[in-house]
Amino acid sequence: MSFENTTHVFRPTAPLQQVSFHRTELAVILSLYGRMVAAGEWRDYAISCLTEVAIFSVFRRTAEHPMYRIEKRPKLATKQGQYLVLGMDGRILKRGNDLKSVLRVLEKKLIRAVI
Repeated sequence: MSFENTTHVFRPTAPLQQVSFHRTELAVILSLYGRMVAAGEWRDYAISCLTEVAIFSVFRRTAEHPMYRIEKRPKLATKQGQYLVLGMDGRILKRGNDLKSVLRVLEKKLIRAVI
């Protein structure tokens, strides 16, 4: 009877990189969020950081589907723009590389006629 001395070398794989919002990006998004909460339009939010996309979801109520999703996809930065706003039905409302200009589509909801 012979025993082989086998050693298995454990080589950890590189950790998966997550896409996340930077502090300055979050400041712009949370500024808009605060104004919409003050106006009574939005009530809750969620942030998801995945391997290819970071998502900021906005809810009217927690148990519902998100009203809007603000996504950051760095791989699309050279093509269509890394930021996009999706509506509840999945339609792309605005896309681009400048976050402030992309979020203007949501700020139109704040503009109301003052009588």
